[in-house]
Amino acid sequence: MKRWITASAVLVALLTVSVYAADEVDLKGVKCPVSGQPVKADKTLDYKGGKIYFCCENCPKKFDEKNKLHVAKANMQLVQTKQATEEKCPIAGKDLNPDTAIEVSGVKVCFCCNGCKGKVSKAKGDEQIELVFSDEAFKKGFKVIKK
Repeated sequence: MKRWITASAVLVALLTVSVYAADEVDLKGVKCPVSGQPVKADKTLDYKGGKIYFCCENCPKKFDEKNKLHVAKANMQLVQTKQATEEKCPIAGKDLNPDTAIEVSGVKVCFCCNGCKGKVSKAKGDEQIELVFSDEAFKKGFKVIKK
């Protein structure tokens, strides 16, 4: 009987750790959409069915979804933290071609063709982020994973 109780306790502990680990998000290299600083796991805001991470208590107050300020970087963060996946080309909304993959601010993105890839490749910095992760592009190409 003691072995059964011990085995049950170990199983419950393992399941608890597994569930906890599944909810964790890897925040290594993730930047605050407002300040650009490294984020903290306890500074969040619900956003599009996921969570956006911030560096401090003040940045969520500055995040303004309605005025589209910081939205592209927030959308990028959803992809970077694997809360959203790319399903279509963010430029044209067409099927993805894996041969067109490039990195946009450290996030791997594919396109439907070399024309869309070229448009983004020519842009630099925040301009690339806006092209790929603006609300319009995000709606065309990405889907938030519901938990």
